[in-house]
Amino acid sequence: MRTVQLRDGLIDDVEAATDARLERQRYLYEGNHTYAFLIEESVLRCTVVDNDTMAAQLGHLLTIGGLPNVSLGIIPMSTNRTHWPCESFGIFDDQLVNVELVSTEVTIRQPREIALYDQRFKILSSQAKRGPDARKLITKALDALA
Repeated sequence: MRTVQLRDGLIDDVEAATDARLERQRYLYEGNHTYAFLIEESVLRCTVVDNDTMAAQLGHLLTIGGLPNVSLGIIPMSTNRTHWPCESFGIFDDQLVNVELVSTEVTIRQPREIALYDQRFKILSSQAKRGPDARKLITKALDALA
């Protein structure tokens, strides 16, 4: 976040933004919510921070991937792709999609458009590794930092 803030000349709210993101993580451990996360293996190997910080982030993925209410899918780099990644998005039930763009976040509430994101998520999700196979991909990325 600091890199983006400095690069784009944004106000320095990195500490507050970091605190807010950490606070949101409490939802992973509270209530009866379920979460499905889907990431590309290349993200595990893209070191935009120092190795210690990257190792901590990968360790965190191992932790949350083991939670009973979390499904963590990782699309391997070796996958014979039928669909490619698109912008980062989050689906909240069938009511809302948030799409992260370079300059803003877009909120989508139209059922027809939400269905498109749901369809894309399902297609990409079918290409992902989960459970022990996902843990192996994370562990390999951790080992590569050494």
